[in-house]
Amino acid sequence: MRDFICCCFFSVVFLLSLSLSLVTASEFQLDGDYLIGGLFDIHHVSGMALSRRPEAIDCTTQIFSLSNYRRFQMMRFSVEQINNSTNLLPNVSLGYEIFDQCSNTKNLPGIFKLISNNGVVQPWGEPLKNFSNNPKVIAVVGPYTSTNTLAVAPLFMPDLIPMVSYGAASSAFSQKSRFPSFLRTVHSNKEVIDVMVNILVHFRWRWVAFLYSDNDFGIDGMELFLEAIKATDTCVAYTKGLDDKSDYAQIFKQIEQQRLNTIIVFSTNMDGEALIESAIQLNITDKVWITGDTWSLNKRLLTLEGVKNIGTVLGVSQSVLPIPGFDDFIYSSKCQLPKEKKFCNQDCNCTSLTREEIVSVDPSFSFPVHSAVFAIAYALHNVLRCGPINCSRDIKVQPHTVLEELRKSNFTLLNVSIGFNDYGNPRFGSYTIVFWNRSSFAEEIGFHVFYPSVNFFINNTKIEWFTNQEVPISQCSPECASGYAKTQIGIHKCCFRCDICPKGTYINIAEDPYSCIPCKESEWSEPGSTSCSLKLVEYVPFTDSGAILIIIGSCIFVGLTSTVTFLFTVNYATPVVRSAGGSMCFLILGCLFLSCPSVFFYFGEPTTASCILRYFPFLLFYTVCLACFVVRSFQIVCIFKIAAKIPKLQSWWMKYHGQWVVITGAFVTQAIFLISSYSFGTPHPHRNTFIYQDRIILGCEINTAATIVSVIIPLSLCSLCFIFSYMGKDLPKNYNEAKTITFCLLLLILTWVIFATAYILYQGKHIHTFNALAVLSSLYSFLLWYFLPKCYIIVLQPHKNTQQYFQGLIQNYTKTISH
Repeated sequence: MRDFICCCFFSVVFLLSLSLSLVTASEFQLDGDYLIGGLFDIHHVSGMALSRRPEAIDCTTQIFSLSNYRRFQMMRFSVEQINNSTNLLPNVSLGYEIFDQCSNTKNLPGIFKLISNNGVVQPWGEPLKNFSNNPKVIAVVGPYTSTNTLAVAPLFMPDLIPMVSYGAASSAFSQKSRFPSFLRTVHSNKEVIDVMVNILVHFRWRWVAFLYSDNDFGIDGMELFLEAIKATDTCVAYTKGLDDKSDYAQIFKQIEQQRLNTIIVFSTNMDGEALIESAIQLNITDKVWITGDTWSLNKRLLTLEGVKNIGTVLGVSQSVLPIPGFDDFIYSSKCQLPKEKKFCNQDCNCTSLTREEIVSVDPSFSFPVHSAVFAIAYALHNVLRCGPINCSRDIKVQPHTVLEELRKSNFTLLNVSIGFNDYGNPRFGSYTIVFWNRSSFAEEIGFHVFYPSVNFFINNTKIEWFTNQEVPISQCSPECASGYAKTQIGIHKCCFRCDICPKGTYINIAEDPYSCIPCKESEWSEPGSTSCSLKLVEYVPFTDSGAILIIIGSCIFVGLTSTVTFLFTVNYATPVVRSAGGSMCFLILGCLFLSCPSVFFYFGEPTTASCILRYFPFLLFYTVCLACFVVRSFQIVCIFKIAAKIPKLQSWWMKYHGQWVVITGAFVTQAIFLISSYSFGTPHPHRNTFIYQDRIILGCEINTAATIVSVIIPLSLCSLCFIFSYMGKDLPKNYNEAKTITFCLLLLILTWVIFATAYILYQGKHIHTFNALAVLSSLYSFLLWYFLPKCYIIVLQPHKNTQQYFQGLIQNYTKTISH
């Protein structure tokens, strides 16, 4: 009896052990000292019908994903490697609880099991003394997609249960205020988008379509792409979200209507497969396809018949690192179906799979799974303060302590330094740029490295373009020729017409290809220029041949004036000097002498002082000269014609010295006008940049109102002088002062008319030479035609320089008038 009881006891123990072994034979569960959760969408819900009652979905009835099954096996392999390691977690075993998360809305039972303790989830605020509040797992690996992660992550965040995702790339997870315990071993969508934009910029593709999965992952990618291209010349002419109900024929029709040659596809693996298959069926050819990392290494698409005809496919892929031992693990393992029904979605209809199929499927995201599991293991290793031989068993492990160590991760795995930044994003990894070649192989043609510094490279020579080895063009409008600015047409900046930049402007494509930039005042340009040239600054130097001749003429004038003054001084008492004006001659000669220095200030680089001295001495002292000649003309007319008719006028003129009153009045009035006008508008140097586009003419700018005021008196005096001298045109032949003055005035008027004509027709630098010449000619007109004839009589005809000769002329003229 005793033997029978013992036999029964051992039989029961054996059956229990056998039952337990069958239970744990499932690939989804492994016992261990510490459990980590796993979320893998081995199956995918293509289109879920509306349910009429609450129930969990059976994932085995949905579409099977071989690539995700491979990642699922990668987690199992990674845990096995850790448990077999003597350095990592010595004397501690890791277990796992994995669920097939085929739906983002109906897989919550598995999530609750992970965060529960003995099947109970403790609400916050409940007393903690009745049971431990620690969840079943210390961390979770997964999920893969952004949509699934967004659905379940809020359940893990309150208790700070670490989630280390190997595929959720949405940029939203970088917001630590919303996802404080979320980390990932893949780069966010932002990095993938940056690589895609770099490819577009590298090949100058500016007119593109952007197709994306109509879920959180794809929408996030589209928003990031639209933001990233703002700083580039790229335009998105067409965007469309893809799902299982997409009308691909209509999509490709709209792409053709927009003349789009480059198509960016930011989608899940399933949407990418459906898109490419439709493109083959619809005979879409001669396109450039840029794919994301989700299906750029899809081996099934690579071998599809007709895929070579769709155009050139470039992909951004995860850098594939060979993981030693994984193939052996697959070949040595066998898919086991549990004899008893396990928990919801912990089954896999994978018995028909061969090991070769699992090993050869798309290897993307394998290393992210591998590194995620090892990151959790190293964090646990640090929490338990493990040494070379064992770990401390007295330390209570809680998820938030594991999270703290995860954030500080710093270890090397397969020669890759693993770590996370403050946003939970990886501080390691790179992207490979691949090309689908004619041999149905994704050939590596470039890379984009993130750490320790950003480095982007593409080997163009490896790409076999469909356009006879020339890089395809993808533009709305052809590029403008050099010197042409773009004028946008419509809402897209890539659609434009080309307008040549006018003279005085230039185009800088690097800064702003849409605007013609005006040149600086000191620069010039021809129409259609890409830069400005410095204008040539011009003025008349003292070394100019014209300046030298005028200066010599001025010196001669000074010499002649001095000689005439000396000759008149010596012969002051003679009739010729007396009839010429006597002492007034010396005033005229002195004013002519003082007016002459103005000529010198028309040469050299203008300054404020030189601008003032060009005009002030000449206008002031030449006014005195004109006043003297007005007085002299009036006296001649008065003596011969007015005195007899108006004797009181002559007596008044003689009594009050009318000549000096007029001269002094003219001098004082002109001085006041000049000083006042120059106070309000002082002549100053001026750079004339408008007359010539390639030159700057240096000159003096004068106030127009001040100039008019300054010339009123000289013009008035000139008119009076001309009137009086003209009245004396029939005076004695040898007594010819009136005729001489008239001739001098005609020369003066002719000089300034010629100068005014030249100023209107020509305003180059030599206009200043002409101005100086006009001033000098004005001075010579009085010296040569008024004083030199007197000198000629004094020196060569002294017999005419007698009192008797002059009285005889006057008597003869008087007799002529009386008859």
